[in-house]
Amino acid sequence: MSADSDGPAQLGFGFADDKPTSGEWLPDPAKVRDDALAMLASAKAVTPESIWDQRTYRYNKVVFPQMTRWLPDEERNQLCFEFAKELERIELLMAA
Repeated sequence: MSADSDGPAQLGFGFADDKPTSGEWLPDPAKVRDDALAMLASAKAVTPESIWDQRTYRYNKVVFPQMTRWLPDEERNQLCFEFAKELERIELLMAA
């Protein structure tokens, strides 16, 4: 399959860098926002006594920015900034 074709952006996964065009299913931004805020709250709740395991950390690190791409740019950027700060804090806790 050539790079110019209309096939999947990534073999086997169907991920694309761009949002779908009109006519395709789009997620509800309110639901995305609720999920992102819940994940952010979960990150903020991490303490030395209740820390994420490696699998949870890696999953959330990948999923959060992918999920928030369905939000308006400013909101997405702010949430990703806040989440990145929490990830840095969690990384320090995990390293201790």
